[in-house]
Amino acid sequence: MSRVLIVRLGSLGDLIHTLPAAAAIRRAMPDAEIDWLVDAPHRELLTLVPVISSIVTLGGRSVGDWLTARRTLRERRYDVALDFQGLIKSALLARLSGAKRIVGFDRASAREGSAAMFYSECVAAEGGHVIEKNLRLAAAIGVRAEATEFPLRPVLSPALDAVRAEVREPFALLNPGAAWPNKRWPTESFAAISRHLRDHHGLRSVVLWGPAEQPLASGVAAASGGAAVVAPATRLADLVALSREARFMLSGDTGPTHIAAAVGTPIVALFGPTSPARNGPWNRDDVVLSRYDQCDCHYQRTCRRSSGWCLGTISVDEVRAAVDRRLAVQPQQRRAPVTP
Repeated sequence: MSRVLIVRLGSLGDLIHTLPAAAAIRRAMPDAEIDWLVDAPHRELLTLVPVISSIVTLGGRSVGDWLTARRTLRERRYDVALDFQGLIKSALLARLSGAKRIVGFDRASAREGSAAMFYSECVAAEGGHVIEKNLRLAAAIGVRAEATEFPLRPVLSPALDAVRAEVREPFALLNPGAAWPNKRWPTESFAAISRHLRDHHGLRSVVLWGPAEQPLASGVAAASGGAAVVAPATRLADLVALSREARFMLSGDTGPTHIAAAVGTPIVALFGPTSPARNGPWNRDDVVLSRYDQCDCHYQRTCRRSSGWCLGTISVDEVRAAVDRRLAVQPQQRRAPVTP
């Protein structure tokens, strides 16, 4: 087997959770051409992944974008395409690649059961963390993972340089934003934790923000009494660099959390509508505070409760205790940077 196509179009967290499978494929097939098909907005992350031979970008949703991707994929003549996404869209793209084998999840395991009709081989992988699920899919082509690896190339980061210049001391990362409104913990609560990190652990906080989230970050910093500063604008590469240097991160179930987990940053993660057993940090020392079992809005972007959203029931005192517990664990050596 000399040419392998990985299909995982997005999102950021999903890409991170597929990296161990990609690393396992590379270890098992050191001389193979391993390509990755991804949506254009997420291409940047894959430029940091040294185990990938080539990135094939789906530029958009138009017929022309699909035809361009199909032409590129067909030219590569893949031996196998692995659809880690489990959607009808991703399964169809895997089929359009012209690969000799199309491997994906069975109806019970795929995110959209009907995707299974496009595969030549289906894998039962329901349950467990999504990383384990992805590794079970890779096992269908004879790949076994001896360790869980997250190959991310170290890069120069102007944002990290700016943080070092402003903070001049060990720092924590706070990430108050999230694409889903019901994944966000209150701004004033993040500010309270920043004061606790400063007063009890000697850590200044750097508040991350993404598109349209700068007001959230500014609100945390303004309420922090000088314990937190707003991060500069960050690319994905900057998030990797900042996470590698940070002593701690507090965040909900978002892409930056999964990047931090991949590079070994100590984490307290806040979960509401999504399952930490499926999506949460995989380091056993990390602490997860979850309201998933009490949530009525599993995997929905907005809360249906009239009395307030589930994540809002997590108290500042709970998080303070979780922070203390996580930072009391003797820090382990970070994962060594992966080089090509």
